[in-house]
Amino acid sequence: MIYYFFALLTAAVILLVNNPRSEMNRWAAFFLGAAAIGGLTDVLVRYGYNEWASIEQLLNHTLSPYGILVFSIVYSELVPVKRVRLYLKLALLVFPAWMMLTTPLMPEIRLDYRFLLGWAAPYYLTACLLLIVSLWRETNRRKRRNRFIATVIIVPTILAVLLFINISAVVAPDLEAFRYVSLFIIYSLSVALICTFIYGVLGVRLRFEKDPLEGTMKAVSSGAVQLNHSIKNEIGKIALSSDNLKRELADRSPDSLSHLAIITSASEHMLGMVNRIHSQMRDIVLVEKPFKLDELVQSCLAKHKGLFEQKEIHVREDYDCRPIAIGDPVHLSEAIGNALINAAEAMDAGGSLAIRLDREKKSVRLTIKDDGKGIPADQLDRVFEPFFSTKNRSSNFGLGLSYVYNVMKKSGGSVDVLSRENEGTTVIFHFAAKNIRFG
Repeated sequence: MIYYFFALLTAAVILLVNNPRSEMNRWAAFFLGAAAIGGLTDVLVRYGYNEWASIEQLLNHTLSPYGILVFSIVYSELVPVKRVRLYLKLALLVFPAWMMLTTPLMPEIRLDYRFLLGWAAPYYLTACLLLIVSLWRETNRRKRRNRFIATVIIVPTILAVLLFINISAVVAPDLEAFRYVSLFIIYSLSVALICTFIYGVLGVRLRFEKDPLEGTMKAVSSGAVQLNHSIKNEIGKIALSSDNLKRELADRSPDSLSHLAIITSASEHMLGMVNRIHSQMRDIVLVEKPFKLDELVQSCLAKHKGLFEQKEIHVREDYDCRPIAIGDPVHLSEAIGNALINAAEAMDAGGSLAIRLDREKKSVRLTIKDDGKGIPADQLDRVFEPFFSTKNRSSNFGLGLSYVYNVMKKSGGSVDVLSRENEGTTVIFHFAAKNIRFG
């Protein structure tokens, strides 16, 4: 059982170290830690620490169902409002707290297994149901795969714990339950380890290569620089030759001058197009300074007010916090502007645009939500790829969200895109806690 303790505790530590700010990771680590301490019982009893063994058993039996249910609530994203999640956590803590306060520990622990089963079974079953429902509702292909992996890892073992520990303690107390549960634990840890290497589990991925999208961004940026330089040189030659021909043909062939004008116009158009691509894909150099994030957002909205009015888009603003951010306001303004333009273009017949700035512990997120046509599920996981676009327009290069991704990554934050076809799209800017100050 000591190996079981160290294996689960190691998994908990990996999750916390990988992303300590993630509420999902913290609750996964809490559950794994609560489950892990169950492996200490034999060791504590063997060395005469019976009182500590009793406390450890009580914590294991009461905190494990609570931990997995709260994790499932957070992971499923079915309760998006943070305050509601807080109330749920407090309400769900009533039964574990009551059992911890009323269970006798001396001279030996006397757990009321019937009472435990009465509340732990609904906790475990609800946790499994939340994971399955969140998998069923997910439309993003990459996220759906990750939810499937998490469900396959967690649900069988949770049901095994309910059956062989909680139910068997009531109907067959002499059953050596851990012998059976340990097989499911080995299964879960094995699948989790394999999938962590291949796909990533709960945001953790053990790998040696860098983020493929980051490599793509650098490659495209480098290619855009070279292309920009080469085309500028060639257009320079065309412009010089055109000017020389204009002087020579001015009096001889008026028709030739019109053709030269076409050549000049086409050259300038090509130069403008390459400059636009280069401006979006060049390696971003941030000039960071403090600024008020809510005022930056309001400034971006003011710049596009004419577009919103023209398309009859109603804008709703909700500023739950007004922090001071440390970053490059020029690039961030451009990135937010790209998201606003995308939202407006998705609402051909008018609609509603919701802007929300709210606090996540020490960090902040900006949410831009439209009720436009949305993005097809099979295209959603490609929206950050350079030159990929869901719009059928020759003037669109598919660089807007690539640029947003680049800016937020350089700024120490991140960006997510959630969407359902014919329901709308939500773009979420996550600003790193280290770059946020609250007055």
